[in-house]
Amino acid sequence: MDSRAAKSGSGDARSPTSDLNTALHECMAALDLFLNNKFSDALASLQAKTKDSMYHALTYATILEMQAMMTFDPQDILNAGNTMKEAQATCQKFRKKSTVADSINNLVHRQSLEHFTEEEIHAEICYAECLLQRAALTFLQDENMVSFIKGGIKVRNSYQTYRELDSLIQSPHYVKGENHLHFEGGVKLGVGAFNLTLSMFPARILRLLEFVGFSGNKEHGLLQLQEGASSYSFRSVLCTMLLLCYHTFMTFVLGTGKGNVEEAERLLKPYLARYPKGAIFLFFAGRIETLKGNIDAAVNRYEECCEAQQYWKQFHHMCYWELMWCFTYKRQWKMAFFYADLLSKENTWSKATYIYMKAAYLSMFGPDDCSPFGDSEADLFRIVPSLKLKIAGKSLPTEKFAIRKARRYLSSNPIPLPVPPLEMMYIWNGYAVIGKCPNLTEGMLETLIEAEEALARSSATELLADDQCVIKLLKGLCLKHLGKISEAEDHFNYIYLNEKKVKYDHYLIPNALLELAILYLDQDRREEAIKLLERAKQNYKNYSMETRTHFRIQAALHQAKTAPENGMHSGASAVL
Repeated sequence: MDSRAAKSGSGDARSPTSDLNTALHECMAALDLFLNNKFSDALASLQAKTKDSMYHALTYATILEMQAMMTFDPQDILNAGNTMKEAQATCQKFRKKSTVADSINNLVHRQSLEHFTEEEIHAEICYAECLLQRAALTFLQDENMVSFIKGGIKVRNSYQTYRELDSLIQSPHYVKGENHLHFEGGVKLGVGAFNLTLSMFPARILRLLEFVGFSGNKEHGLLQLQEGASSYSFRSVLCTMLLLCYHTFMTFVLGTGKGNVEEAERLLKPYLARYPKGAIFLFFAGRIETLKGNIDAAVNRYEECCEAQQYWKQFHHMCYWELMWCFTYKRQWKMAFFYADLLSKENTWSKATYIYMKAAYLSMFGPDDCSPFGDSEADLFRIVPSLKLKIAGKSLPTEKFAIRKARRYLSSNPIPLPVPPLEMMYIWNGYAVIGKCPNLTEGMLETLIEAEEALARSSATELLADDQCVIKLLKGLCLKHLGKISEAEDHFNYIYLNEKKVKYDHYLIPNALLELAILYLDQDRREEAIKLLERAKQNYKNYSMETRTHFRIQAALHQAKTAPENGMHSGASAVL
């Protein structure tokens, strides 16, 4: 980096370095407002300079992206994407003007280094961050990764820039500028994010990405993000939030439920101390309590989160979603129905999913329970297919699953689903959550046994094998978490052995193999587990939630092929 950059403005009223200092100071102040629930104030403090300052543009777009990430609202996602594109254009204005023959690859060579000012180096990291965040939004819109792969050129440019800037930091010719901590924090954020997320991708997607030079190392990604979170920089909070998302959500929804909850608590603690009413941190506090099996404490945190701010109403919906599941775990169907109903009326992410969940909870009501608002479960199930929504031309995988399951109610004499909320709970890996709480798991097992007995008493239908296998899968998970390993193994094997009898719910077979493999991994039967995972990965296709199952298979294979984690943790995260 040009060591002259810091001196170049000594005779001027303002230098690029002092402009950079001011921008970073103002943007960190805006982030502080945002984390204190002063969302409109944060955006207002940035807006005037979004066309003239790369950091103001990036921070403004990042706040909108964080809102989109936390709400899944289609309009929020669209706004964030457009604003991030504008931020990218602002960053472009500050990048080094180069000829076609020039390349950032030359940054690591001494002759090129002296030609980059500190401002130009920061422009590279901000530009790469815009591309990275745009890639993250495409994944939010399409879990099947089609858009992500189609946008591979943009993603590759970001990936390559981070790799080169990381090489620059390691280079003996690297001259630290006045704001080097903020620059290095940006590199750690990007290198960490790419390595962590790429390591999670299913093998078939990785093959496509590796073809253009992508690869990911989970341990390296976690270490980079931990270092970024524990240093004092503009990106510390972003590194922390990504780690919190990974440990509390990604490892459950797209993994095997082996998130490091203790690490998440350590990362969150200093932020909760500084922002005791910060809605984002209260939300993560609720999620951590949920994962620890402290469901009542989690409910209190989510309610506190809703009370903490009224400006960002969509954020309440994230809490409603979590509250719905908390009451599902407790088998309090009326309260779960209440939150599904609120979501169906107030949130636009997936009306089909919310109405499906309302019908699902109604199906669990006892004969003496009165139906709220006179809703009929069959009528609700029947309207689910008509509510299909497309985001960026793609249907949500969860929505597709709900629609497929609801179709059986379209006939005049429908065959009822046996335990629809408990089946959807599996799709969101809820059994890994209640597994830490024996009383919740025993209660869920009791409900499943009752459903199995009711199924045995009813007349045989063409869907009997499907319904029996759904219950067997969910019972197997409960039995595993209660330490009844042999019984759990029998339940998972039952599904595989009855594969030919399953008419529609073909997702059950690869998932039964996956769960059996995870059970074997817990017993250190690695070779058997790997064989089952490979069978699940190679032999089945075109089933519900296929991509999510492949993410989980990838996570299980990673667990099988690496030594147990050595408990490496970062120190406490640095707070802005």
